[in-house]
Amino acid sequence: MKYLYLSILSLLAGYILVLIFIYLNQRNLLYHPAENNYLDDKLEFNHEEIWIETEKNIKLKSWFIQKDLKKYKTLVFFHGNAGNLFNRVHKLNELNKLDINILIISWRGFSGNSGKPTEKNLYTDAKLIIKWLNNLGVSDDKIILYGESLGTGVAVELGQKNTFSSVILESPFTSIAKAAKIYYPYLPINLLLKDRYDSIDKIDKIRKPILIMHGMKDNIVPHEMGVMLFQKANHPKYSYFPENDDHMMDFNEKLLDTIRVFINQN
Repeated sequence: MKYLYLSILSLLAGYILVLIFIYLNQRNLLYHPAENNYLDDKLEFNHEEIWIETEKNIKLKSWFIQKDLKKYKTLVFFHGNAGNLFNRVHKLNELNKLDINILIISWRGFSGNSGKPTEKNLYTDAKLIIKWLNNLGVSDDKIILYGESLGTGVAVELGQKNTFSSVILESPFTSIAKAAKIYYPYLPINLLLKDRYDSIDKIDKIRKPILIMHGMKDNIVPHEMGVMLFQKANHPKYSYFPENDDHMMDFNEKLLDTIRVFINQN
């Protein structure tokens, strides 16, 4: 009995240590600025590299593909939780084929930017980026919010303002809490989690056109999460759920045509 008691205490102590470790390191588990993919893609677009100040001592490295700010809408690209701007070159090469301006920003803590990424800080960065565009003469109704993975949480947060042209979500999640429970079912996620990005509780606040894209073979964020967001979203809403795409969606002609039609119709 004594050994059983000691074993239970040891297991309990070990579990508590795991909880403490997860709580203290959760943002290192969520944000991965050092992770790199797709670095061999050749840039096929002309752009200006700029640094946009969002807060004191915080400047975000950004790429601006500027064609005609008055004639075309501007797509603001909020990237996911890993990598730098070069990791999105393959997507930008395709998006550049559309009649749009494109501004892609790199979050604080990413691409050599100072600062630390948190849910609150990413919202702040995104809102001040929009303000920067407004100061250039680009009104909200000429801005398309584009979120990639983690960036979908930011796009949904801003989209509730209902002043933007439209919203596009690529490989979105319903909430970080629900996604985390898939990977850590043995943890009390709701008690531990700091950054939540509760898109499922916000999506029905958006009353502008929305396009949700999600590969059915996504093994990182389940495709069902994209379906749940689509079901709860208001009309006009559009979906693109390719059967063979995973989390890193294939930016092929069909996907690009889907975005083109969506933008032209809205």
